[in-house]
Amino acid sequence: MAAKKQFSTFVVDQLLFGVGVEKVQEVIRYQEMTRVPLAPSVVKGLINLRGQIVTAVDLRRRLGLRERAATDLPMNVVIRHEDGAVSLLVDEIGDVLEVEEDAFELPPGTLSGEARELIRGVYKLKDTLLIALDTDKMLNLVTTAAIGA
Repeated sequence: MAAKKQFSTFVVDQLLFGVGVEKVQEVIRYQEMTRVPLAPSVVKGLINLRGQIVTAVDLRRRLGLRERAATDLPMNVVIRHEDGAVSLLVDEIGDVLEVEEDAFELPPGTLSGEARELIRGVYKLKDTLLIALDTDKMLNLVTTAAIGA
C-alpha cells in the first residue's frame, strides 16, 4: 500500500499549491496590513493575529507571478516556521487533500531560477497538478533578502 501525505491547498494565479498540513497553523480571511519600510518587495506587511505580529508574504511576488488585481483581497495561510508564524497571501483557499506518494514527481529540469528552489515537486491529480511548496526554503530566502545577504 502506497504511503499518503496530506496537503492544505490554495490557489495562486489559477495554480493549485499545497503545503503539508503539519506546517499550517490556520487559514484566515483578509487582514489589514501595516506596511514595513525598506522590507523586501515580497513582504506585503505585518498583520496582528490575536496579539501576535505576523509577517505577510505575497506568494505571487515570491513566485514571480503576475500581480493581484487591486480589487482582489488575498486570503492568509498562516504557517509555522522556526522563527515564528508567517502568513502566505494567496488568492483562494482550497481543501485538505490526501495524495499518494507515488504520484509525486520532482520539478522538471527546465524549471530554473528561484521557482526551482521553492518547489519541492508536483503531485499528479485526476484533473490538475498539485504544486508542493518548500516553505522552509521560501521563508529562509525571505529572511536572507531581509538582512541583505
